[in-house]
Amino acid sequence: MAILLWIVVLLGVTAASQGAGSNWRNDFSLPGTGSQAATDLLEKHGSAQAGDSVEIVLKDERGLRAAGTEQDVERLLEQVRGLPSVVDVRSPYADGGAAVSEGGDVAYATVTLDGKAETVPKADVEKIIDTAQDARTDALQIELGGEAVRGAEEEGGGGAEGAGMLAALVILVLLFGSLVAAAVPLVTALFAVGTAVGLITLAGHFFTVADFTPPIMMLVGLGVGVDYALLIFYRYRHELIRGADRDTAVRIALDAAGRTVFFAGCTVIVALLGLVALGLGSLQGVALSVALTVLVTMAASLVLLPALLAVLGRRIQRHVLKRAEKAAAKGKVEGSRWRALAGAVQRRPLPALVAALVALVALSAPVLGMRLGFADAGNDAPSSTSRKAYDLLAEGFGPGFNGPLVVVAQGDAGAGAAEAGEQAQARIAEADGVAATTPPLPSEDGEVSTVLVFPESAPQDEATADLVHDLRDDVLPPLAAETGAEYLVGGATAGTQDFSDTVADRMPLFVALVVGLSTLLLMVVFRSLWIPLKAAVLNLLSIGAALGVITLVFQEGWFGVEQGPIEAFIPVMIFAIVFGLSMDYEVFLVSRMHEEWERTKNAGLAVREGLAVTGQVITAAALIMIVVFAAFILSPSRMLQQFGLGLAVAILLDALVIRCLIVPAVMQLLGRHAWWLPGPLARKLPRVALERPEGPVGHEEGERSGQRGVGVS
Repeated sequence: MAILLWIVVLLGVTAASQGAGSNWRNDFSLPGTGSQAATDLLEKHGSAQAGDSVEIVLKDERGLRAAGTEQDVERLLEQVRGLPSVVDVRSPYADGGAAVSEGGDVAYATVTLDGKAETVPKADVEKIIDTAQDARTDALQIELGGEAVRGAEEEGGGGAEGAGMLAALVILVLLFGSLVAAAVPLVTALFAVGTAVGLITLAGHFFTVADFTPPIMMLVGLGVGVDYALLIFYRYRHELIRGADRDTAVRIALDAAGRTVFFAGCTVIVALLGLVALGLGSLQGVALSVALTVLVTMAASLVLLPALLAVLGRRIQRHVLKRAEKAAAKGKVEGSRWRALAGAVQRRPLPALVAALVALVALSAPVLGMRLGFADAGNDAPSSTSRKAYDLLAEGFGPGFNGPLVVVAQGDAGAGAAEAGEQAQARIAEADGVAATTPPLPSEDGEVSTVLVFPESAPQDEATADLVHDLRDDVLPPLAAETGAEYLVGGATAGTQDFSDTVADRMPLFVALVVGLSTLLLMVVFRSLWIPLKAAVLNLLSIGAALGVITLVFQEGWFGVEQGPIEAFIPVMIFAIVFGLSMDYEVFLVSRMHEEWERTKNAGLAVREGLAVTGQVITAAALIMIVVFAAFILSPSRMLQQFGLGLAVAILLDALVIRCLIVPAVMQLLGRHAWWLPGPLARKLPRVALERPEGPVGHEEGERSGQRGVGVS
């Protein structure tokens, strides 16, 4: 019945979402920032600069003023003026040819749109692209740039999802030796992700959900879905080996591993919901969407998975018991290698701890130089028209022409606004780092004027960010005091800097809230002071190391990757997701140690048995997540590449370095003090147990199975 109900829900949600269609909308507004105030002021006074623009970049080696060339260009621009979503076209020959390079072979025309890039219909932008490129000749090269063009050219996610799922299936088959057993966690994850995507597609008609949300949802949903289902299925398998019948095995698996999955899922959701408090436009929709995905995958693991086990249980049981008999006949002891690893770490815990910590700190060091921002056309594929337009503008006018700043001047109505703009242009032209400025462009009502400022440096360069701050802090405030006018620095480049600054400013509070809440939850679960503090520090180290790696690869250009800033929202998204997932492995490993500690009061034995029992499943679950996340490095999207690499590295370090080396070393050094909780806290905190008494096979059998390494909790 549960399977049938889930199929009905999946089909219903899918049909409804396809019927309604998608309505993804990007919202990069940031109330309270200078760039947003500039945009609001331009929109209020009807300025053409309130909308985004498309640059038609032209190159002719013969010179753009050659016989017939100028007429061809003007004819093209007249065609573009009549296209939908176009409110103005400024010819390169206007203003005395200011938009023609000194060499005369490169020029650009500015096409002003009737809205921001994310709101202009993609079909209208494609029409502009097609019209311009149809005018190409053997001598005249025409390329188009601007955020609207980049959005229209955007490629799909590639085959990353399929590659990740195929790799996960291979790992599961190797782990369980059966295609049927391997398919159960995979099918659970696919049902969950399919349902979540349909729900978010429908929600996009009522809430702002960014167009880059679906691939992120699939990335996280597939990894988390397989991971959660595997933890429960692995416990189910061990209960079968211990002699439990199928129904009892399902009940024990849900009562033990299911509790861990529920706790871990709630931790991820809480961390993601913390992103909503950051108030970062589209990031709020992404956070809610991914939180819903985790919620659905958790529900599928706790509801759909048991139903699948009930249907396929007889066949799975037969295979599991047959494989266990073969292993026993060969004298194999499950968990022996992990027990040996734990013993080796316990013999020399301090060297193992120091070596692992030094490695994590070294990988984290590049984070200190991380620059946040957004990829621009300079990071696009060399074959794309947006990248070619970017390169042509840099060649003809300098790199700063790819990201002009928009300075808005508001004075008294009429001549006051124009005069304020002229004064701004004169003062800004003298500033360091400014390559050129345009004359003031008045709004429709004449109450504001706009000066375009072209930096000497590229939009992503640190020097451009410094120029934005210099104009706002040093250049324009004294002018405003002298004239009584108001000056605001806006535009896409300034908006990117505002977004990055906002993330950096609010990140400490977000981290403190998530870490504090997670630490409190672990303190309640394990009745310990040191274990939660240890978990928080180690999770921060693994996340720092992951961010350090993506800084080296994408910002510093390791392995031949195009250099550029780290996408501004990547650190907070990786932190929220990885911190929650790390708690998954923390709870799974330490709860088994805690169970052994409660039973024997032997701290050393608890460490060895905890790792012996959980080492294989943690490593397998982590490996599946790693291949799913790493598959997105194959995506054409730079943002997804950063996201996939960051998550893959964080999980790799967490599962192997932290759970297999640092945690056993720290637990060995702490000994019985690991489970210490101050009396006042112990009396105030509620008791929440993840472990439950052993199943019907009995306590004595439970002790023997614990020595074999099959009693997962």
